[in-house]
Amino acid sequence: MAGTAGTPGTPRVLRAMNDRAALDLLLAHGPLSRTRIGRLTGLSKPTASQLLARLEAAGLVLATGTTEGRPGPGAQLYGVNPAAGHAAGLDVTPERVLAAVADITGRTVGTYEVPTPGRRGAGAVAGQVTEALDGAVKAAGLVRDDVRRLVVATPGAFDPTTGRLRYASHLPGWHSPTLLDELAAALPMPVEYENDVNLVAVAEQRLGAARGHEDFVLLWNEGGLGAALVLGGRLHRGWTGGAGEVGFLPVPGAPLVRQVTRANSGGYQELAGSQVLPELARELGVTGIPTGPYAETAAALVARAAAEEEDGPLRELLSTYATRLATGLASLVSVLDPELVVLGGACLTAGGEALRALVQAELEELAASRPKLVVGGVTERPVLRGALESALAATRDEVFDTSR
Repeated sequence: MAGTAGTPGTPRVLRAMNDRAALDLLLAHGPLSRTRIGRLTGLSKPTASQLLARLEAAGLVLATGTTEGRPGPGAQLYGVNPAAGHAAGLDVTPERVLAAVADITGRTVGTYEVPTPGRRGAGAVAGQVTEALDGAVKAAGLVRDDVRRLVVATPGAFDPTTGRLRYASHLPGWHSPTLLDELAAALPMPVEYENDVNLVAVAEQRLGAARGHEDFVLLWNEGGLGAALVLGGRLHRGWTGGAGEVGFLPVPGAPLVRQVTRANSGGYQELAGSQVLPELARELGVTGIPTGPYAETAAALVARAAAEEEDGPLRELLSTYATRLATGLASLVSVLDPELVVLGGACLTAGGEALRALVQAELEELAASRPKLVVGGVTERPVLRGALESALAATRDEVFDTSR
């Protein structure tokens, strides 16, 4: 009914909008005084005082101290109460499940890692997930019920039409048709599942190189080659969740791979994936190639090549790698025409500005569309950070809603 509490434009709704604006400012700027909040929101001092009193009574803000360095008594500062809510994220790879819990301000307060080799089946997966989550919760000094939401990052994507994981045959135990039901029964909070590279894009959009951009592509190269597409400010997942699985993309310069999901590979992966870099380096005469996991070896080679100042095998390696990367990117930007391309994952960020500039130059010759290329800014556990940011966004919407 028009004019009842809770309808648009009523005092309750307006108060809730002001409350949320103030809370977002406190998250963005840290502790602020009443006067500063009033200026940033456009509210009068009395209204700002009432707002802060209301949020403090609701347990959403705390008095954190006073301003210093000015004549006269310091002004009271207010900040978001970190204990107002908690969210969790999981980063799942074939080797381990890494969990983290963050408070409502985004600060990570607990982490825990569970190695997974040899543990298969839906029951084993549910046990791995709960063990990792419980370990992170305990490390944070909390209990499970304190966590309001969990976001799980995996390679591939869960098909929304079937509920089964696709595009990630290398992830043992995660393909059971009963997996999501078993996880729902084991976990007492809302759970969302998202592709790992998509969550890196979330982290870059909120904290990193893509801040302020609503149309961009994130190209990721670490254990596998993939992409995330953000269009109009939102992730584009595709009909089956497979948008961005560019490792399967047929490209010039690589053999045509058929039945790509069975092979778990494709042309672009075979051309520019991290696993091809050690062999390419040997072909070009690079010496001193490190041993170990291929993603780490590839990143180390790219870092060496990017630091090399003299012509030789290392410089040729970086140039050849840039051409291969640009070959697949040309198809993406020709179709999507994004404003920005973010280069992420250890094999790309290791190349820094030297690799970025080479890929930019190659792409400008291969595609009519010419987006700006930047190196990713979230380099510490970007998948996990994206999972936490996604979980926190929904948690804040719930916790900060004062209209109820």
